[in-house]
Amino acid sequence: MNSKQNSIVRFNFVLTAVFVVVTALAVIFFSPAMRSLVAAVDLVLFAIGVATFIWGYFSAVQRSRSDEISVAGLFLLIDKVAPKSIMRAMNAALAMQIIVGLAGAIIRGSTNGKPGSTLAFGVLVPLLGLGLNGLWASKHGSFGARTLPGGSTPEGEIGKDGGHG
Repeated sequence: MNSKQNSIVRFNFVLTAVFVVVTALAVIFFSPAMRSLVAAVDLVLFAIGVATFIWGYFSAVQRSRSDEISVAGLFLLIDKVAPKSIMRAMNAALAMQIIVGLAGAIIRGSTNGKPGSTLAFGVLVPLLGLGLNGLWASKHGSFGARTLPGGSTPEGEIGKDGGHG
């Protein structure tokens, strides 16, 4: 595993840790300042998730010309797309984002007796994990070669001595 592969994993861990700490503090100290902070952090993490999701998806579309890419492989790193250690780490961060986002929204489901809470923004954060998984897979994942129905090969792979029919 090289440093570029590690950097996406580390980035995911750092941002997930920030999310967990800020959400935990907001659950404990549900002050107006903490409610504003948690909403801002959640929305920034969601925006990063949207950007990395689009970047990863675009990169995967480019790779799909030569590689057989599945959606589950791209966003969940299954089917040996990533080494087990990377898959476990990235999906553990995603699971933590889901659990903490839902727990925060459930624990503080109301503000001053009114339904709804700024902690509900936490349910948007798992897009960060999905986006970073997709980005990692599109840049470093192992996918099988693309095969076309009928056993033909993509246009660029026909050799000058190959069959042309």
